[in-house]
Amino acid sequence: MDAVHAGNRIGTLWQQRMASLREYEVVRDGNVFGTSFSNNYVWSSEFDRAHQYLARLTEQYDGIPFDTVFSGTEVTNACGTCIAITSRHPLTITPVDRERHTHEVLADLTLVRGIGKATQQKLNARGYHTIEDLVQHPKFRVWASKVLDCLSKGDSCIIMEMIGGRHTRSHPFVLGTAGFFEPEDFVFLDIETLGLFSRPIILFGVGTIEDHELVVRQYLLRDIDEEPAALAATIGHLSCDHPALVTFNGKAFDLPYLMDRLAYYGMGAATGITHFDVLHFSRRRWKSELPSLRLSALEREILDVRRDDDIPGQMVPEFYEIYRRTGNCGPLVPIVEHNRQDVVSLALLFYHLLGEAYGCC
Repeated sequence: MDAVHAGNRIGTLWQQRMASLREYEVVRDGNVFGTSFSNNYVWSSEFDRAHQYLARLTEQYDGIPFDTVFSGTEVTNACGTCIAITSRHPLTITPVDRERHTHEVLADLTLVRGIGKATQQKLNARGYHTIEDLVQHPKFRVWASKVLDCLSKGDSCIIMEMIGGRHTRSHPFVLGTAGFFEPEDFVFLDIETLGLFSRPIILFGVGTIEDHELVVRQYLLRDIDEEPAALAATIGHLSCDHPALVTFNGKAFDLPYLMDRLAYYGMGAATGITHFDVLHFSRRRWKSELPSLRLSALEREILDVRRDDDIPGQMVPEFYEIYRRTGNCGPLVPIVEHNRQDVVSLALLFYHLLGEAYGCC
């Protein structure tokens, strides 16, 4: 994989621009109208706690070398060098009931073009209970055959598009296509960036399932000029060995951002991978039950996960810049832990949703 090396010049340019990095508002606790209903805000209590934590961290880690703080290994590829931090986490994987999924999909006649709910009821009354039955129908047999042909090929991307086109991309049938994959096929991705648009990614969290555990590899930039190497290491996981990607809001943020940074360096893009965005499925499942659908809120309410000394993701750029300016590794500690927990919670939430929808009893 070729890349355009920008060297230390990249770090110098970003050092000059960091003063204008803040892309969020500090909002008084509980003032939901002050948030503009976006994710680009931090509650005032979170903001104050984060800065108090930062002061403790800089004092605690003053003078401690990077290698002492982080027990990572150097990763070297054609694009340079970065650090990989690896951890292993228990993960309960509920098998998908593919037979149930197939039965429910075939029983949904509205997947056939020209059929709505009212028409399905009429067809059911006439003895057409599955899409396979419609192959004998004089009007709908052609489109029914197209749907069956799509399903028989087992291409998850095409099936997701077909179902999403007739329903929504958050429909349980779309989630159920995860049953086409083995656990080892999935890669869970979360990134930490220096801003919202076209700024460097400073930490890539990649989770894969190995020996029934979730293995999280975090590619961390000791400086900005290590971004191409971390990009190359991350893209190496998005391949035929891991044909299914799982993110949280990744369709709107993580994946486009990743593609933008690859394009910036003239590196190849990741294409043809099946993408499950857990935020979409979470919205459908809990939007009427929970006031917040942030990953941190979902892990607390659904998974009973409590984070200690976490920092808001919006404040990551400030913490990272203090590390770069001072050489003190303390501000990196919560960034790495925040990212690691995001990947773990992403995997747990994905399998929770999948188990609710199509878990084998």
